[in-house]
Amino acid sequence: MAHDGNQVEQTNKSLALQVRLKAANNADQPVSANYTTATVAPGIAYLDFGFLEPGALTAIVGSARAGKPVPKSLEGRLAVRVAVGYDVLQNLHRQLGQVLAGLAAQAKPRRNGTAGAMTVDESASQKN
Repeated sequence: MAHDGNQVEQTNKSLALQVRLKAANNADQPVSANYTTATVAPGIAYLDFGFLEPGALTAIVGSARAGKPVPKSLEGRLAVRVAVGYDVLQNLHRQLGQVLAGLAAQAKPRRNGTAGAMTVDESASQKN
């Protein structure tokens, strides 16, 4: 059977596409989160991103170190809840693994024994 140029044959292979997401409402505005939790339900995973006041966390740690009583619970603010299918969760896991591997590679000491950002001389030599 002949295929015209617009048809794509489906296979079990991965397909890489460039995807652009267009913001709706204020979805393009970053949301601060310093706490995450994941809950799984049949066919879906809920990813909650929240914000806990850093001062409260510091105070609790200080109390614990000093042997003082600490609260049994802490209230934070739910920044966003994202519901995703298992396939999206698996893709997110892969992407986060790549990000973490890249960060670990950047943190390894460089040839001159330093880690972190490049010096001015290194960045200039890489441009040439």
